[in-house]
This record gives sequence, C-alpha cells and structure tokens, in this order.
Amino acid sequence: MNFLLQLKKLDIILASQSPRRRALMEAAGIPFRSMVRPTPENFCNDMPPGEVVLDLCRKKSDVFRDMLKKSEVVIITADTIVVHRGEIINKPADADHAFRMLSGLSGSTHEVYTGVCIRHRQKEKVFTDHSLVTFRSLSEEEIRYYVDNYAPYDKAGAYGIQEWIGYVGITGIQGSYHNVMGLPVHLVYNSLKELFC
Repeated sequence: MNFLLQLKKLDIILASQSPRRRALMEAAGIPFRSMVRPTPENFCNDMPPGEVVLDLCRKKSDVFRDMLKKSEVVIITADTIVVHRGEIINKPADADHAFRMLSGLSGSTHEVYTGVCIRHRQKEKVFTDHSLVTFRSLSEEEIRYYVDNYAPYDKAGAYGIQEWIGYVGITGIQGSYHNVMGLPVHLVYNSLKELFC
C-alpha cells in the first residue's frame, strides 16, 4: 500500500500547540490533528541536553497513553531546547528577559536540540536532532525591534529562525533548519515510514 495513503487511515495526533510544528507537519504532507494536555516540563539540571529533550517528549506522550488503545491512533510529541555555553536556555518570561537572552546569543554559536517521541499501540520510536546556529553581532536596536515586533515568548532561546531575526541575524547553520524551527520533520516522516511500511 502507498505509504502516504496509509497515513490517511491513521489518527495522527500532534501533541503540541506550536504553530511552527503544525506548519512543518502540513508542509510534509503528514495528516494530523492537534491536541494538548498539560504536562510538567521539569528536568534534572545535571542531565545532558539530548537526554533532557527525550525525557520531556516522553512525559508529554505519557499523558496520552489512554488513547493508544485505539489501533489507528499515533501520538507524536516533541520538545526543543537551546543550549548556549553549556547552559539550557528556556522560553523568556518577558521582553527584558528575551532581550537578555538574545544579547547573550549575539555574536556566538549555540546548540539546538529537539527530542521526538512517536507512539503507536505498544511501539515507541524516540530520537533527537542537533543543530548549531551562529548569530552575527546584533545591535541593541535590532534586538529591541525584534522583541517588540515579534514577541518571541513562546520560543526557546527567544527567537524564531523563520522570522525577521533569522533572515538578518543568522550567518550559519550546521544541521537541520527545521530542527531549529522546532521539529526535524524529515526524521518524523522517515520514522513513520519505518513504523508503517
């Protein structure tokens, strides 16, 4: 059976409220619906970043276990973090916090990790993707303009690579651009193929 046709017979749930993740899934032609259940996002500070994102996406998936009794249900969860100079940077609390975060990232290279968990009945596939992102030196005016006009409070590291600051401020990326957006959708697609082909 054609894989893309087979996907349409599944009830794929993207357990995320991120508009970037939804846009990536749509662009990849993966049929899905969004659903979110509250999940604590706490983690041990001494965990390596790759383990942090895997732990968080598994926690997000655990709250949907009751739905996996249905044979057609597939749960996809993800979590993205930014790591700069060994420190995990979460989402900014307000405009001043976002300004400080971006000032720290300015003129340097940081890491972006995304963990993904895909579950179907008793099957589970988890993986991480890792990218390096380099910013040129940003002026205070540029950072203020971005924060004031794009309000990046729902984004790890206080920026969206697909927004203005990504166009004018990022000088290099090693790894997946889509991972930096919040979902390595090429790996999601390939993982679904492995599970259902």
